[in-house]
This record gives sequence, C-alpha cells and structure tokens, in this order.
Amino acid sequence: MNYFLTYAVYVLVLSLLMGISTWKLFKKMGYNPAFAFIPFYNYFIILKETQHPKWWAVLSYLPIVGPIMMSVFHLYLMKKFGKTLVQQQILTVVLPFIYMASVNYSKDVEIEDEEAKFMFLTDEEKSVKKKESFLGSITFAVVFATIIHVFVTQPFGIPTGSMERTLLVGDFLFVNKWSYGYRMPMRPLAIPFLQGTIYDFQKDGNPKNDGKSYVDGVKLPYERILQFNKPQRSDIVVFNYPQDSVHTAIDRKDPYVKRCVAVAGDTFEMRGGKLFVNDKPETILGDQEEQHAFVVEASSEIDTKELFKRLEYISIARVNSQTVYFQEAIKKYNIKPENIVYVMQLTDARLKEIKSLPQVVSVREDILVKGDAAISYKDEARTKIDTAQSIFPVNKAWNQDWYGPVRIPKKGDVVAINKETLPMYRWIISEYEHNSVAERNGQIFINNQPAKNYTIKQDYYMMVGDNRDASLDARFFGFVPEENIVGKPMFTWMSIEGAFNDSSSSYQAEGWRFRWDRMFKATNTGEANKTSYWWIAAMILILFFGWEYFVKLFKKNKTEDE
Repeated sequence: MNYFLTYAVYVLVLSLLMGISTWKLFKKMGYNPAFAFIPFYNYFIILKETQHPKWWAVLSYLPIVGPIMMSVFHLYLMKKFGKTLVQQQILTVVLPFIYMASVNYSKDVEIEDEEAKFMFLTDEEKSVKKKESFLGSITFAVVFATIIHVFVTQPFGIPTGSMERTLLVGDFLFVNKWSYGYRMPMRPLAIPFLQGTIYDFQKDGNPKNDGKSYVDGVKLPYERILQFNKPQRSDIVVFNYPQDSVHTAIDRKDPYVKRCVAVAGDTFEMRGGKLFVNDKPETILGDQEEQHAFVVEASSEIDTKELFKRLEYISIARVNSQTVYFQEAIKKYNIKPENIVYVMQLTDARLKEIKSLPQVVSVREDILVKGDAAISYKDEARTKIDTAQSIFPVNKAWNQDWYGPVRIPKKGDVVAINKETLPMYRWIISEYEHNSVAERNGQIFINNQPAKNYTIKQDYYMMVGDNRDASLDARFFGFVPEENIVGKPMFTWMSIEGAFNDSSSSYQAEGWRFRWDRMFKATNTGEANKTSYWWIAAMILILFFGWEYFVKLFKKNKTEDE
C-alpha cells in the first residue's frame, strides 16, 4: 500500500472515530450530524463555533503536528460544552474519543454561553483566562516550530570527530530536507523535536530500554516527493544510520553526517589510506580538510595545552606503553621503547606543525597492513562478531586503509547471489528491501524461492568521513539506501568548542569557547574561504524578538508627545 493511500486510511479512521464520538454535539450546535464525520470540515466547524482562525483546520491531520492540533481542537469543543475542569481537560487529551463520546451520549449536556459567562467573571477567573491565552500562544509557537522542524529544515549537532576538520565537534547545522526531494514522515504520532528515544531513565546506556518518542504501531510507508536531485559525489549528506537496531522506523534511526564519496554505479576503493572512485583519486574540495592517523614519537611529553592554543583543538591520544599496540608500534616504526608515543589525527597543514615541535623524533602515517581483516568481537573467545565495529562485509580481508574495489549497488542492477556474495547483499535484500532470506542445504532462498541472483530495487551510496581513520562510516555499516537520506546541511548556525567530548582523544577542551568564525557559514559550497555572517544573523534575531518592544516604545513616545 503506497504512502498516500495509507495516509487516507489513517485520516478516514480518525474521522470515523471523531464522528462517532461527537455527532450529537454537532447537532446541538445546529449542524447536520453527518458533518462530524467529514475530514478537516469537522474541525473547521469547531474553530468557527469557538471563534478561532478557521484555517487552522488544515493542520488537523498533518503527521506529528496533527495530533497536537486535534487535542487543541477537542479542548475547544469540550470547553464550548462547559467541560473546563482540569480532570476533564486531561481526559480530553489522554482519551479523546472515549471521553468525548461520554459527553456526546449524555442527556444533560448543553452549550454554554461564553459571552454571558464572561460578563460575570471574577478577577481570579479573568487571570485564569489570561493564563489560558498565554498557554495557547505557547502551544502555537510549538506547533509552528514543529512544522518547520518536520517539513522544512532540522537542526543537527556534531558530537563526534568523524568529519574533522571539515566539520568540527560542537558544530550545529541546519539541514535542508528538500535537497534531494522531501521524504514524507513515516511515524505520524510522535513527540515533537525528539528523534528516537525520550530519555535514558534506567541510566544503563542501552537505548533499547528507553521509551520511544513515537508510536511504532502507527506507520506510513517510505515516500519521497519533488525529487529533482540526488546526492552527488563530494556532497556532505545527513542520513539515518542504516544498521540502527533500536528503531525500525527509518526516519527515527540515529542521524549521521558524512561525505558522499561514491554514488550508485560507482566503484569505490581504498589503497593505502587513499580513496579512489572509478579508479581515479578522489577530488578534494577547497573547504575539505581531511585528517589521517599518524604515529608521533616524542623524546619528552608534548605540551598539549599550548598546542591547543596555537592550533585550536586537536585530537591526541597518548599510547599506554603497557599495551599491545605500543609494542607493535615500536617494532613497525622502529620507535625507541623509552620514548613517548602519540596517535594524532592530522591534516597536511597540522602535520607540518607537529613535525616542527622540538621534542618530536619521528612522524609516520599509521596505515594498516593490506590483507588484515578489521574484525571486532564481542567476547574474548572470538566467537561472536561485533558487526557494528567490523569492516563490511565480514567475509572480506579488508580494512579501513585497504578496501575494495566494490561497486555501489544501483537500482536495476542484477547481482549474483551465492555464499561468497551474500554477506555483501544480505542486509540490502532483507532489511532495506524487505524480503526474507534463508540458507538451507547449501542453497539460498529469497521469499522461500531458490535464488541465484537478485534485482536491486533502489539506489545506494557510499558515505565516508573526512577523518579517514577515526570514522565509523560505510566501510563498517555498508551501503546507505536512498530511503535513509535526510538532506544536505545548509550552514553552521552555532559552533561551540567543548560542547561534546571527543572519544578518540586523551585530552579534552577546557570549558566552552564560541567559534564565531564558523557561525552562519555555508556548509556545502566547496569554497575554501567562506564568509561568516553571524553578525547579520544576530541583528536579524534582535530585530525579530525586539520588534514588539520597539513598536510599544514608539507608541508610548508618540502618546507622550500628543
């Protein structure tokens, strides 16, 4: 069932419930009781009778916004029939159709004359009226913000260094949801502004135990409208993490931001830490600052605080001399055991700065050995593979620096399905394209039918972080399906050093520091030197929020002059 047909059924079911629970109330208001069953028009009548803007009716069935607005409209209707007590309002919001039905079928319910009642209000009751008006203003401010958040643009924070130093930890972005066509919401009943879970009430760090911010049982299928563009090579893209095991809803999976390095039909490969697409080196844009891992040998401890002041925040991990990694490093790079070893994620410019430090003895790029598969395990016995931390697919002797070549699946591709290729395509077939996959007696079955090939149903993309050796990206979780694409970041609206801890560094920023030069700077232009317009944005915000104050001040001065 397609999106709009499912949506229509959803609207009709709600309208049926609305009609059954309110038809007598509509009759008492002087309308044909059948109007209570008509989508949108039923709420139009309520707004008309309660003297509220009638155009609000168009918001009544919108995903996420609709449930909020319907609750507000139900409260208006119940108030018209005198149900204004706190417990009655709570019942209207929590059990709307049940409580409204109890009022609808009661014998003594009558319309209250609001104007006559208002004439005899006490000061205390007038104060309550003002509070209700204020709460109404807050409600519609939330609704307006939700409409922008759901249907236009959404803010995202950068909590990890996977895109350093193109995007920094503590950058906050606005993402254009229409860049690649608008993806319709798939869970219409949800708490505004929350992505997946509500809060870690158990304090156990396991999101599977947390309450969900949406109703998973009410769902709509994937649909994208007005798609005039698709992700291109070198685009920075926001998408939902494909292998999120907590959330089944695609649009509720954790948001990730990476660079689209290869599109459907391309061939992707890593050779000694260098990226190749279609057998050509990647194109580095002017604003793209790639980082790679380097092993730094120092004769004495490096003054990290002084380094932070000079180079801004830098990811540095001091290697414990008792670890296996330290022992392997001194052999691999001929390091003196008495020296100090650091692992640093560096751009070319920062590499020169580190080499110039007096205590630095040697600096070598830390490249993994070709043929060593990057496989992680959940247990010491190495019986359970941790697929989230292992290279994709797990049956290839690949790692972050030596990967592929692999062709990115394209809609219409017919791929061979056998024991060797199944790890590459299993997740596509079963999870992204919703088929059953089974292996019986050495044969592969798709939807209970023997299969030797499979036709790809949508385009896929390779998303890789600019921080090449400290990025959980498509080399680990595999191809990103088109249905997971959210949009393209437009600009950085705020940037705060120290807002998040960098898990890959032994040292953290001390306190918060606003990076004014990054604020209100475009994200996806590819230009090396982009202008920051934070001061213009600040002026607009001051005018926006201070407009009412200035108008009142002007009127006051004008009255005094007269």
